[in-house]
Amino acid sequence: MGLYERFVLAPALNCVCALPLVTAQRRKVVPRARGRVLEVGLGSGLNFSLYDPAQVTSVTGLDPSEALFAYARERSRGLAFPVELLVGRAEANPLPDAVFDTVLVTYTLCSIPDVEAALAHMRRVLAPGGQLLFCEHARAPDAGIRRQQQWLEPVWKPLAGGCHLTRDTPSLLERAGFRIDAMESYYVPKVPRFAGYHHVGAAHAE
Repeated sequence: MGLYERFVLAPALNCVCALPLVTAQRRKVVPRARGRVLEVGLGSGLNFSLYDPAQVTSVTGLDPSEALFAYARERSRGLAFPVELLVGRAEANPLPDAVFDTVLVTYTLCSIPDVEAALAHMRRVLAPGGQLLFCEHARAPDAGIRRQQQWLEPVWKPLAGGCHLTRDTPSLLERAGFRIDAMESYYVPKVPRFAGYHHVGAAHAE
C-alpha cells in the first residue's frame, strides 16, 4: 500500500463518496439488493447504511484497497446482517460460481483496470435469477463533453485511483452477457458534466 493511497486517496474517496449528491445516486439502487449480496468495489462501506436489512441476508465486500477497508470495518459493526470483507481485485474474483442473488457496483466499473474480466466474474458468481445493480458515471452523450472527458482522462486517472471518464457502461454490460432490465441515464445536477453523466439500473445474466 503506497503512501498516496493510504494518506491521500483513501481519505479523499471516503469523503467525496459520502457527499449528499453522491449518496442520493447510490440510494436509487442499493435498497433494491436482496439475498446474498456481493458488493464489488465495496470501498469504505458507505453503502452499508443504504441496504434494506429486511431483504439482505449477507453482504460480501470485495475491494483491492486495504486502506478503504479500515473505514468499512468500522461501518460494518452492529449491522443486522453478516458482512465478509475480502481484499482482492474484481478481475481475479476468488468466489465460487452461482452463489449470489445480487451483485452490486457503485462507482466501481470506472476504475477497474480489466473491466471485461471483472464483469465476466460478476456474471459467473450470480445465481440463477440473480441481478446486477449498478450506479456508475460514464461517457457523456454530448460530443463536446466527451471531448472534455478524453482530454482530462490522462490527468484524472492517476489522481483518482485509476478512474476512467470515458467508459460506456451499457455497452460494457451487454458485451459481458448482461441484459439491462431498467436503466436511468442523466446528468447529476451540480456535478461537473465531465464527471456527471450517470447510468443507474439493473441487469441480469443472459
